Amino acid sequence: MFMKSMKTLFTAALLLLSMTASAQTYRTYDGTKYQFEKHAFLNLEGGAQYTLGEAKFSKLLSPNVQLGLGYQFSPVFAARLQANAWQSKGGWPTGLPNKVEGFDYKYNYVAPGIDLMFNLSNLVCGYNPFRVFNVTAFVGGGLNIAFSNDEVNDFAKQLQSLNGYNLEYLWDGTKANPFGRAGLELGFRLSDAVSLLVEGNANIISDKYNSKKADNPDWYFNGLVGLRINLGKTYTKVAPPAPVPEPKPEPVVEPEPQPVPQPVVQPKVEPLKREIFFVINKWEIRDTEQQKVKDIADYMKKYPNAKVTITGYADEETGNDAINDKLAANRADVVVKVLREEYGISESRINYSSKGSRVQPFPNENEKNRVTICIAE
Repeated sequence: MFMKSMKTLFTAALLLLSMTASAQTYRTYDGTKYQFEKHAFLNLEGGAQYTLGEAKFSKLLSPNVQLGLGYQFSPVFAARLQANAWQSKGGWPTGLPNKVEGFDYKYNYVAPGIDLMFNLSNLVCGYNPFRVFNVTAFVGGGLNIAFSNDEVNDFAKQLQSLNGYNLEYLWDGTKANPFGRAGLELGFRLSDAVSLLVEGNANIISDKYNSKKADNPDWYFNGLVGLRINLGKTYTKVAPPAPVPEPKPEPVVEPEPQPVPQPVVQPKVEPLKREIFFVINKWEIRDTEQQKVKDIADYMKKYPNAKVTITGYADEETGNDAINDKLAANRADVVVKVLREEYGISESRINYSSKGSRVQPFPNENEKNRVTICIAE
């Protein structure tokens, strides 16, 4: 039963790990970008533990502390080494043979382990270093080292003397058992360096933990409050690119009067507009839309002085502003990338922006608003 539960916990961890692909850049409306930086962090927490048992709830509460040192590998995924410690409790109900009163007893432990952590807020809503409230799920395990079990050993002698009853899983000295655990961490951002934490976790361990045989694993539950302290820079600010100044005109030198040639009428160059449509919640350019990007590139090569304006959009009937801002920006970025890297168009000839879902270029045609509009002239 215990091993099956552990297998379930780690299967859930691997499933969440496969979902941690997340953009690592947050962009504000003025074009400023904030790039995620890998960093270490320290958790300091304290609270209370409830050890599942047969006594009253209040009799099985005990103090609890936790120290964690972790590393944030991406906006979604982190891992931490943690040590949870102090005290657990066990209990016997009233009504035992020979009028033995109900009894509760305490013992000490320290439980070092490792947790795999998944920031659900960044996973669902996208990376935002300034989000005030974050929800993080975690799964993990380690080794629970229990000691100072004197109270239940004294109680066991009383049972033995009264009615010959033996506690089958009674232990003395030091007892080490593997454990698995899962829980949620609620983080409230106070500054770039510090967050207030509220954590709850459930721990599963061998049936022998509380000295009583129940033919099922034992459980204890921790409620903790504390601080997360980031050790190092968590993001880098990238300012928007400065506009390229127009070249100053050369001084005009008046030429000597020449015979006036007949004017040559140049054909009028018409602007080129292409609308590149995308699938819902995607920003990859489909094969059916690739020719439109090539049309823009061919036009730019034919007219070396032409420039192109690229604007990304998202439809207003899907998602929210945070998701749609990200989608629209990525749809503009991917067209810019293809023009630059595949067709060699200079960045100085490309102007691009995104409107999210605040502007809808095709009113009443929702699917068409998943689009990047390119105008070359």
